[in-house]
Amino acid sequence: MSFEPAIKLLQLAFEMQAARHGITLEQIAERFNVSNRHASRLKDAVLCVFPQAEEVPTGEKTKRWRIPAGKLNDLVAFSIEELAALETAVRIMRHGSMDADADQIASVLTKLRAVKQVGSRAETDLDALLEAEGIAMRPGPKLKVSSKVVTELREAIKACCQARIHYRKDGEVKPRVVHPYGFLHGHRNYLVAFYPKVAKAVIFSLPNIEQVEVLGEAFIRQEGFDLQRYAAEAFGLYHENEPYDVAWRFSPEVAETAEEFQFHPDQVGERQPDGSLMVRFHASGLLEMAWHLYIWGDQVEVLKPKRLAEMVHGQRVRWPGRP
Repeated sequence: MSFEPAIKLLQLAFEMQAARHGITLEQIAERFNVSNRHASRLKDAVLCVFPQAEEVPTGEKTKRWRIPAGKLNDLVAFSIEELAALETAVRIMRHGSMDADADQIASVLTKLRAVKQVGSRAETDLDALLEAEGIAMRPGPKLKVSSKVVTELREAIKACCQARIHYRKDGEVKPRVVHPYGFLHGHRNYLVAFYPKVAKAVIFSLPNIEQVEVLGEAFIRQEGFDLQRYAAEAFGLYHENEPYDVAWRFSPEVAETAEEFQFHPDQVGERQPDGSLMVRFHASGLLEMAWHLYIWGDQVEVLKPKRLAEMVHGQRVRWPGRP
């Protein structure tokens, strides 16, 4: 017996409650990957089972339905595994110097426990699960990021307000007025902001921002700017002036292992007749590429760009089996 229809009905009911302005038939069809007719039947089933559901008066041609906030709260439950996942996220964020985000998730976790009154047995199970699923953190120093700096930058991002950051570089701290766009997190944490002085979006290391002043002046975000697209322009997080056409060839001995890696979101990989793997993409960040490629030793050959090949191999490219 399949319980899929019942699961879909409950999922739709929860989404109707979560959707503040209601949900349309088109959104239901897209969410569950069904036809509009099937979506209509799902909607009707929710209206039949949950009398709390209602049509939202919008005055628009497109109809929307919702379940008022709080009406389904007694049906919502959280598994120990879900709570453990949140605890794990908090630990990872703190290790990555994302303390402001870690505090937010920890606050949500506390509220979930308070609302659902997790019992002592469940708490014991949660502690046991967390102990069994330890996280192997990379040893070594980590950079400190001020939670106050992150909070103030978030306010500037939400309000589209200019901010004056006091930025430390080469031992000097200087004020810079920027238009904050968002954050990039990785082995280092950065602010992405439009910098009027150079008329383009640049990155600022969060640990180097000592103070933030949110200014009263609003800014207009660059048309078409996309944070994820911006991040994909670089290997890692560091952006150089211009991206490069990149081509790496991994030896047949490590080709299968290399295929398991996503070196870049837009990479194209192709096996060669000799069993080697060719990987191509377009990005900047040659220094970070070189750092990564060193772990592959002489099992990778950099074909493009020439500058990266010199950084990794020296003036003479080495390749297994080649004189």
